Formats: sequence, structure tokens, C-alpha cells
Amino acid sequence: MKKIPLGLQIFIAAILGVIVGATSKTLGLELKFLGDAFIKMIQMTIVPLIFPLVVLGISQMKSVKNLGRLAGKAILYFEIITTIIIIFSIFLANITGIGKNVNLDGGNTKLMDGISRHIDFQTFFLDIIPNNIFTAFSNGKLLPIIFFAVFVGIAMASLGAKVKPVEDGLEAISNIMFKVLNYVVKFSPIGVFGYLAFNTANYGFSGLKAIAGLIVVTYIGLLVVVFILFPIVAKIYGVKYFELLRTIGDLLLIAFTTRSSEVVLAPLTQRLEKYGAHNSVVSFVLPLGYSFNLDGGTLYLAPAILFLANAYGLDLSLIQQIEVVGLVMLLSKGMAAVASASIVVIMSAATTLGIPLEGIAMIMAVDFLMDMGRTTTNVIGNSLATIAMAKSEKKFRLKDNEINDKSVAV
Repeated sequence: MKKIPLGLQIFIAAILGVIVGATSKTLGLELKFLGDAFIKMIQMTIVPLIFPLVVLGISQMKSVKNLGRLAGKAILYFEIITTIIIIFSIFLANITGIGKNVNLDGGNTKLMDGISRHIDFQTFFLDIIPNNIFTAFSNGKLLPIIFFAVFVGIAMASLGAKVKPVEDGLEAISNIMFKVLNYVVKFSPIGVFGYLAFNTANYGFSGLKAIAGLIVVTYIGLLVVVFILFPIVAKIYGVKYFELLRTIGDLLLIAFTTRSSEVVLAPLTQRLEKYGAHNSVVSFVLPLGYSFNLDGGTLYLAPAILFLANAYGLDLSLIQQIEVVGLVMLLSKGMAAVASASIVVIMSAATTLGIPLEGIAMIMAVDFLMDMGRTTTNVIGNSLATIAMAKSEKKFRLKDNEINDKSVAV
């Protein structure tokens, strides 16, 4: 009997999850543990896989200069792409006039309990440096782990053959964790089923009418980014974009249904390496992008802020909109380090503009629908960025033992 492809298993599980959640709220809520269990299984592989991969990737560069060049290219790439997306999102929000004549009464502000209303950038940057690396490992904090791994990798590169046994040990650990990851991913249909059953039962679809315009505009924007902007970028770097999408398609479905890009970080690392990108690029650029290149989240922010402003009759001038763009550009750089990141950025901007919290609460009620698209776009954007940087660094394998000798500088 022919085995059902994993992607099709996930798709079937997603449909069944929605049906169960819609027909039985009690059962749907109870099934949350299946989604939570799957996410925890994925999370248990992230640190023991990402740490050795980053260390090995840095040590294999054999040069701090090479690392600096790659970091510079990646950060410049992230900045250019996110700036283009923010400008486009402001334009999209203006031409559609979202939020006008919308009634946002009835928002439940209790939804925002426990959410920070601002981003402390001093704390954000200081938190990148771990006080105790073992605490960072136990808490699964990715940026401090990467920070420490970069230093370990540089030290290993400088010591050369003296640390070959350590390098071999880290290589063995990464191979073991990849195998563990392959086992865990087989449970993804069960996790997706449980997660969508819970989401449908818990959130339902109330409030859709008031927020429908924002949902539609958000998805239009995301589709433009995924099917117009990204293909153009891929063409510049010589990346076969739609082939890349097919390669990571099942992971995108997992990210879409679970609304978690972290869930697919470890398997995505493996997939991009198999696709042809060198480990030294994947292990550095992909985690970096997870923190500083949130394309889907960036696109969503300006339309959400202008939607609220229009709904409450705040006719923002061009200067005020430019201020919103600047604020979004600044705040979006720290999003990954904050729980409920997009909402925190919106609340920060809304406070500046004097927008009532009730409106934000209405958005939060159906935010999960937009979060699915944002998360998927984030994963696609970081996958493309990783392959683009591999191409730029001449570290993309076209065939076995063949390295791409064409590069494109940012």
C-alpha cells in the first residue's frame, strides 16, 4: 500500500481539526493537549540541534572576516526587504481605506492582560548576552544561545586541529538530533489536528464582520509579498523560488496551522541544507532571520494601526503616517523577543496616537486568522533569505560536489 505523503496527511488533519472544533467546542478545547505535545516535542530538539549547528557553521568558516561579511550582508538584506514591505503596507492601507465606517465597540480588554505595552530596547539588547548560558539553554532562548555559539565557533576556528575531537562530537550530536527530528515530524498531523480543533473551538469566528476588512487587506498584502516581491528577489539572486516553496511546502502547512515559526525551525534547517545551502550559512542566517526578518509580521503592522486610526476617526496626515512608518520600522526590530509581538507593537503605536484599547482587543479576538498568514510568510521570507545568502557567498550546492560559482552582492 502506497504511503500517504506527509503534506497530505497534515492537510487532512487540518480539515478534520476544524470540523471537530466547529461541531464540538468541549472536545475541541480538550484536544489542545495534542497540539501542545507536538510543539513541545519540536521544541525539545531546537537547542540541542541549533547550538552544535551554529558552532560548526562558524568554525567551518575559518575566518572572522567571512563571518562578518555574511552577517553584514544578511542584516542589510533584512533591512532592505522589511523597509520595502513597510512602505508597501502603508500604501496598501491608504488606497483601501480600511477601518473607515467600522464599529469597534465591544472589545474585551481582558484579552490584553499580561501583555507588555512597550518594547524596552535596552533590555532587548542586554538580554542577547546570557548571564548564564545554562539558564539560556534551559529556557530555550535562541538569541543568547546563538550569541554564545558564535564565540565558541570563533574560538574553535582559531584553535584548529586541537579541537578536532570536539568538532567531531558536535557533528555526531547534530546527526543524532536530525534523526530524532525525523521521528518527531511524523507526529505533525496529530499535532495539527489538535491545534486546529482547539483554535476553532476556542476562538470561533465571532467579530469577523468588524475586522473583515483588515483580514482581507492583510492577506492581499501577504500574497503580494509572497508571489510578487519574493519572486523578484529570488530572480536577482538566482534562486528557483517555486522549487524552494515545493521543497518546504509541508513545513509551511505546519507553520500555518500551528501559527508558530519556531516549530519548523529545526526541520527547516535540515531541509535547506538538503536543498543545497551550506551548513555554515543556514545555521547562522536562518536563526538570525527568525529574530530580525519577520516579513509577515512587518507587513501587518501598518495596516492594523491605520485600521484602528480610521475606525476611531483619526485622520492621520502624511507627516503622522511617516512617523507611523518610522515607529513600525524601529519597533519591528525587537518583535521576536516579545510575547504577542505584533500586538505589543500595535499597542505601542496606538498609545502614541491615542487609540482606545478596546479597538486593539477587537483585533486580538480574531488575530489568530491573520497570524496564520503572517507566520507562513515569515518562514518563506527567512528560507529565501538563507538561500539567497548561500548563493551570494558561493556556498550553494547545485549538484553533489559542485558549488555555485555565481554570486550576487547585496
